[in-house]
Formats: sequence, C-alpha cells, structure tokens
Amino acid sequence: MTDILNAIPAPVVTAVTVVILIVALWLLLTRTVLGRGFSVPLKTMIRPVETAQYPEQPRPVAPRFHGRHQLNRYADGLEKCIGCELCAWTCPADAIYVQGADNTSESRFSPGERYADDYQINYNRCILCGLCIEACPTRALTMTHDFEFSADSREALIWTKDQLLVTVPPGGDDTPHTDREVRERGLNYYGGLAVTPPTLKGGRFQPAAAAPSARAGQVVPHGELPKPGEQPHDPATVGGPTRPSPGSER
Repeated sequence: MTDILNAIPAPVVTAVTVVILIVALWLLLTRTVLGRGFSVPLKTMIRPVETAQYPEQPRPVAPRFHGRHQLNRYADGLEKCIGCELCAWTCPADAIYVQGADNTSESRFSPGERYADDYQINYNRCILCGLCIEACPTRALTMTHDFEFSADSREALIWTKDQLLVTVPPGGDDTPHTDREVRERGLNYYGGLAVTPPTLKGGRFQPAAAAPSARAGQVVPHGELPKPGEQPHDPATVGGPTRPSPGSER
C-alpha cells in the first residue's frame, strides 16, 4: 500500500486533499446548525463595502419610499384637498388633524364643496405608514422622498397647511378663486379611469385639470353668478330652475 501511495504523483495527492477539505467544509456549513451560523459572517466578509458619504452624498431611496407628506394642487392652482378628513380617520397614530370649511361662490379653494381650512400633521406621532395617502379620494395627499425634516423641538415637528401645501404650478393662480373663473376654464378636475372611454384601457387618459370635458359642469354651478353687492345665492342652486313661489301655480 505504501508503494502504491508513493507511486501517486504529489500534485494529484494535493488536489484530492483540497477537494476532500472543500467537500467537508461545504457539508459543515450547510448540513450543521453550527456551520449555518458561521456562514452568515463568512458571507458578509466577502461582500463589497457599501459606505455612503452622508450627508454629502446621500444614497438614493426606493421609488416607493415613504417620506414627508405634501398637499397637491391642480394645474390652475386649486387645492386637491376637499376636507373630507378620511386621512385623519384612517391614521393609526392619530397624527393628522383636518378642519374643513365650505367653499363659496366668491372664495373657492377646491373643486369640491369643502376644502381644508386647517391641516396639520404631527410628526412626533406619524409612523410614515402611508395609509393616509391610500385613503385620500382625490390624491391630494402624497408622500415625498424627503426624510430630512428633523427639528430641535416637538412643536417644530407639527407641520401646518402652509408648510405642506405645494407651490402654485406655473401658469396657475393662488387660492382662493371665484366660481366664475373656475367655470370659464372648463377643466375636468376629476379626470381619470372613471371618465375614460371604454375603448381606452390601460390608463391612457389625460391628466386631471388638463382635459376639457362637459363633466366640468357638474363640478361647479351653472348660470350667472351674483354680482358684487347683490344678494348672494346658494351655489348649489345658481343657474338651476326657478322654483315657483307658494300659490303662484294656482
């Protein structure tokens, strides 16, 4: 037997020994509990180092990263928030406070009947879960990629509407608007899949506030608006059929 082993070339013996050791190590790292535990730091040791030069060179975040909130506007400057308070109701941390108010014919902030007169988000409580943006029916509340909004006090972490509301888009006007101005634009503020023709599938629709449509007449009242100094009318009845006074039909 010794003569047979001596007859085997040394490189072959070395190669066989290396193969046996590799197989034994592989069985140890994959078939035993102790080996699987050691495999974790071994894998980490051979990975390339990922050091971010923050804050000079912050790493890009994921496309659906949940950061600071913002309140959006339409292309003409009207606010998308209609003061429905669904975001406040769905917030699991009770971090959102909304106080709605009614739009008037001479002071319109949103296309709906109401708007958010006061809007606050308490980032001392907010867990950035994103449930509020899922509950918003008009996509008025969305989340940005901004995560650098720390503060030195708790009061500074309560963001108000002035801080959350985005700037007026180019070509738009700041709120409030009048019903006359909104009606003259003839924009469809609630465009989307709900008003897309059945032949157009896959979301190929024009963005809201950019597609003139007859449905815009359902958003704001029709008819002549009261002139300055006249008796104001109910915006819901402006332009509607005139109701006969009691006894006039007789």
